Amino acid sequence: MSTGILVVLGVLVAGGFYLIFIYNNLVALKNRFKNAYSQIDVQLKRRYDLIPNLVETAKAYMTHERETLEAVINARNTAATANEALAKDPTNVHAIDKLDQAEGVLSGVLGRLFALSENYPELKANETMNKLMEELKVTENHIAFARESFNISVMDYNTHIESFPDNMIASTFKFKQARLWEMENEQEGAPVKVEF
Repeated sequence: MSTGILVVLGVLVAGGFYLIFIYNNLVALKNRFKNAYSQIDVQLKRRYDLIPNLVETAKAYMTHERETLEAVINARNTAATANEALAKDPTNVHAIDKLDQAEGVLSGVLGRLFALSENYPELKANETMNKLMEELKVTENHIAFARESFNISVMDYNTHIESFPDNMIASTFKFKQARLWEMENEQEGAPVKVEF
């Protein structure tokens, strides 16, 4: 074989390995942001598990607030269902939108519950309620940290699928851009305040 053919063959082989490297890197980045969502999923499930206990404790004191308590449970159930759908496929933009909306509604009704609870001093003094509120507060912080990690992973993934030459491999193999998760209540500037 001539030297020219060996050089061309060497370039083709090196190029092939480079394309394989790019593809594998995109797969790794996609899996990283999917894993980052699984961390959010764990914390959201913990939050959803705390809410019925919170409502049950409040129910004993807030007998005239049945509508609010039911709204909290309904919003919790809707958010839990939306989270299950997104956990199956964190790349699904529509599922993120649905969870974002459901979490916004849940945050709103929880805010209303916390505001109403101010009118019930016995509830504010209840040890179980205070423990649940503290657990919920810690969980909210964990969700925020997990979401930040998710968004960093998504941004890294999106940067690679938009950058040359990764974008050529990404479009060939149908890697789609992922969406950051910004909760609705944060966009409006009204985070849930979990305090008594």
